[in-house]
Amino acid sequence: MLKKILGTILCATMAFVAFTGCAGSGKKKVGVSMPTKDLQRWNQDGDYMKQKFEAAGFEVDLQYAGNKADTQLSQVENMINSGCKVLVIAAIESSSLGTALDKAAAKKIPVIAYDRLLMDNENVSYYATFDNYKVGQIQGNFVKEKLDLDNAAGPFNIEFTAGDPGDNNAGFFFNGAYDVLKPYIDSGKLVVVSGQKDFASVATPEWSTATAQSRAENIIGSNYADKNIDAWLCSNDSTAQGVVNALDARYNSEGRGGQWPVVTGQDCDIVSVKNMIAGKQTMSVFKDTRTLAERTVTMVNQILNNQTVETNNTYNNNKKEVPSYLCDPVFADKDSIQKILIDSGYYKASDLGM
Repeated sequence: MLKKILGTILCATMAFVAFTGCAGSGKKKVGVSMPTKDLQRWNQDGDYMKQKFEAAGFEVDLQYAGNKADTQLSQVENMINSGCKVLVIAAIESSSLGTALDKAAAKKIPVIAYDRLLMDNENVSYYATFDNYKVGQIQGNFVKEKLDLDNAAGPFNIEFTAGDPGDNNAGFFFNGAYDVLKPYIDSGKLVVVSGQKDFASVATPEWSTATAQSRAENIIGSNYADKNIDAWLCSNDSTAQGVVNALDARYNSEGRGGQWPVVTGQDCDIVSVKNMIAGKQTMSVFKDTRTLAERTVTMVNQILNNQTVETNNTYNNNKKEVPSYLCDPVFADKDSIQKILIDSGYYKASDLGM
């Protein structure tokens, strides 16, 4: 009789844990999978999202995968098995999590792709991101205006450094910028001296600063012995930092003259903001991760309360049109740092050496 009673209690306890996703707490559990801690923005995204989810009453399983796709797959599968009710995933490789997404679907766990669209699988419920093609357009239009391409005689020399080919967004960034500048390249007003114009040639695996620097050093050494570089369009800040390091060696260590090039970026990382203050990076595109995190928390709340999930666009992941919410990116330069980054509370002035 005692065994029967204990068995009944055990079954009831296991059922409660399965329902809540958190034994004894009554809180529903959300799994948050981030690519790496090596880039500042993913640390900020993960920490801020965790704070917001916990403030909304959820338990959070936040994991960083060290930029290893197999590690991320294992972590996501563990989240599924541990009772998470929703998964938020910023993928390292956009098509590498298919088996985990299938397992999530089998357990009726919705999946939100976070800032990187999960590709080639129908089991992606929603996508929360910024308008990433617009990010590239902002960068391209900045170069266009800074060099006054519609009026100046030219020609001007430009190089491109794009992002990780495994990141679906990297193509949107590059294409948004290149589409703005292509007419000037075609007309000869903009010259890509290295000849490296297509995404495959300019991509940077893992958005690596060291890789971007090494490639930039090779381009400078091979093509710019007697030429000035007028602009270097970088898709994000970590690659821009590598390019700036290479340009530093050319313009400072070697004592060469010439005007410092226009250098673009994205994310407003602290190092790049300091470079903007120093005049070494000309602009960045600010994607306020607080806005994206708050939108994602709202989407999770709507999912778990059986409400209509608010979206404003769709993206095709080769298997379906994924309902998406696009937040707006914001232009930032040296003159707008105070208003956009400090007055908003994103950074303290002391963080930036101001």
